[in-house]
Amino acid sequence: MPIQRTRDDVEIFYRDWGQGRPVVFIHGWPLNGDAWQDQMKAVADAGYRAVAHDRRGHGRSTPVYDGYDFDTFADDLHDLITGLDLREVTLVGHSMGGGELARYLGRHGTGRVHSAVLLSAITPLLLQSSANPEGVPRSVFDDLKHGLATERSQFWQDTAVPFFSTDREGTKATRGNRDAFWHMAMAATLEGGLACIDAFATTAFHEDLDAIDVPTLVVHGDDDQIVPIDATARKTVDLVGEATLSVYEGGSHGLAMVPGDKDRFTRELLGFLRR
Repeated sequence: MPIQRTRDDVEIFYRDWGQGRPVVFIHGWPLNGDAWQDQMKAVADAGYRAVAHDRRGHGRSTPVYDGYDFDTFADDLHDLITGLDLREVTLVGHSMGGGELARYLGRHGTGRVHSAVLLSAITPLLLQSSANPEGVPRSVFDDLKHGLATERSQFWQDTAVPFFSTDREGTKATRGNRDAFWHMAMAATLEGGLACIDAFATTAFHEDLDAIDVPTLVVHGDDDQIVPIDATARKTVDLVGEATLSVYEGGSHGLAMVPGDKDRFTRELLGFLRR
């Protein structure tokens, strides 16, 4: 298997398809790089090099017990990008992967980066507070941790419903979407799943976003039940200097996997890459 070894000896699994200017895909919680296969094929077919890795503790990467914080995730991404000597990269981050993208740019700069795409991203801050009333209450994250620790297989099945908004009338999400979510989630370690909740709930990315000086596309569904658009995407575009917001009406948190929205996002991504 293709593996990149990090500075602390963690093995990061990645897929590497095609040739051309690189596009690096960063998955969300609790998924892995397989979530991006549709976009990877489209990008590779269009003449780009598509790379997607499994975050530490997820999928086929080392199932470590620690290191589930955004500084570490950003450094893992840096090790992958420098290890493969990728340049003029377009970074595409979904959900907490958007936080990883932002922290990478804030921590390591944009010297190797051409542009960025934030999809259903958690930036700039997810946790509700008096300064962030549009955010998610802490009790929601406590409930997530309790459910995951109590019976993780059923928890992941239940979580697939709001992830894809399958409880909405007229949803286009399929049983296959929910099954794929469960399969990838079960490949993540329990400790990683729990620790990531704390990380994506409480980490602030305001300074990271302020440091982004490359063209940035922000994509978000207005029916995102996991990461509310008003707390995240609408604030993100105000913090990033050169950002465009694309709102998907009725779009769920997992819109890049759902028929219809998936096809629209892939077309929009390819159009953005050609700029």
